[in-house]
Amino acid sequence: MQRRGIALLPLGLAVLAIAEITVFISVAHVLGAGWALLLLAAFEIGGMLLLRREGIKGWRGFQAAAAEGRPPGPQVANSLAGLAGALLLAIPGFLSSVAGLLLLIGRPVVRRWIERYTERQVGAAVAGDLFGPRRVKVRRGEPVVVVEEQTPVHTPPAAAIEGEVVEGEVVR
Repeated sequence: MQRRGIALLPLGLAVLAIAEITVFISVAHVLGAGWALLLLAAFEIGGMLLLRREGIKGWRGFQAAAAEGRPPGPQVANSLAGLAGALLLAIPGFLSSVAGLLLLIGRPVVRRWIERYTERQVGAAVAGDLFGPRRVKVRRGEPVVVVEEQTPVHTPPAAAIEGEVVEGEVVR
């Protein structure tokens, strides 16, 4: 599955380049070529300055978390979201600049997406070490017994498990 994505990368980059050129020509037609170039240069310079700032800020935050014994994951995820947005701003083109601005504006959402993705890739135990204890939403449910085939079987409360059974889902 990953090889197919890598194989399609040149095609995707070609389509992106054509789209960026088309958008630039449209913006140059509306604003004028000089203003379009000036706006594009402003996005690139802003992106480069943000890249430097986000990189330094992320490294210092990581070092502080490690020195204090806190899990570094939230700081790293926040820095990755900021670096991705700044990198897209630094790449020449209006589409990439708009995508970078959206990433920077929606950084909390992107950070949570990075955390969920990381948790799926490394497992809940390692993600707990990276991001700290997880908050869960708990709701009372019917007791469940797992048989040898690992299929849940719902049984009456008295016959299933002694004690209280709680179902839950990870919220954060």
